Amino acid sequence: MNMLSAVASFIKDGGGFMYVILGVGVLITAIVVERFIVIGTAAAVNSRRMADDLVRSIQRGDLSNARNVAMHSNAPAARVAQAILSTGHSDLSKLQAAGDDAATMALPPLARRLPHLNMLANAATLLGLLGTIFGLTTAFSAVGAADPSQRSAFLAAGISQALNTTALGLIIAVPTLLLHGWLAGLVEGITEQVDDMNIRLSQAIAGAAQRANVTPIQSRPVATAPVQAAQTVVRRAAAGGQ
Repeated sequence: MNMLSAVASFIKDGGGFMYVILGVGVLITAIVVERFIVIGTAAAVNSRRMADDLVRSIQRGDLSNARNVAMHSNAPAARVAQAILSTGHSDLSKLQAAGDDAATMALPPLARRLPHLNMLANAATLLGLLGTIFGLTTAFSAVGAADPSQRSAFLAAGISQALNTTALGLIIAVPTLLLHGWLAGLVEGITEQVDDMNIRLSQAIAGAAQRANVTPIQSRPVATAPVQAAQTVVRRAAAGGQ
């Protein structure tokens, strides 16, 4: 109860700017929670393990199992895998182009509204400084115009408003910047996993198709035709001589 009273007194002494800064804090909280759900869901998928499973399935020639593995998730890396597996091509450039197109569609929604966090953190800091200026202006104006017996009270109220708004602005801005960096790092990690999936899966499919189209060297009749032709000429010449 004492904690709640202290917080209420802290906000009340800070003046009207405190409520504006609190509104910015509520908006920041809503964005962080929404982004945490979206980005956290995508980051929870072990894309590297999925890529290993898909590559092994491709090397075994089991495309149906690879498609089933990719369809079990809606993560960006899984969507890139689905696009590559559904192309029907074995050309490396076409496979990677399909993966790039899918990544272009899957990755931008992860970074959506993240720049707003940086902007709102700066706004909270500047609002705190603006409240500080207004508080100091009010304090000095009151000191000059108030009755001498009330000058100390007006000065204390103005200084409280100035310090409280600055403190609240920083209390909101510093965690916001830390959360912004953390979420941006998660998005960067997901982007790296998507690139890894695109490269590895495309190379696996192209390599499997290339191996399937190559005839073993032992089965190539390279020198048998010329030798047989020479033997026929020799036999004919021998027969004519007889």
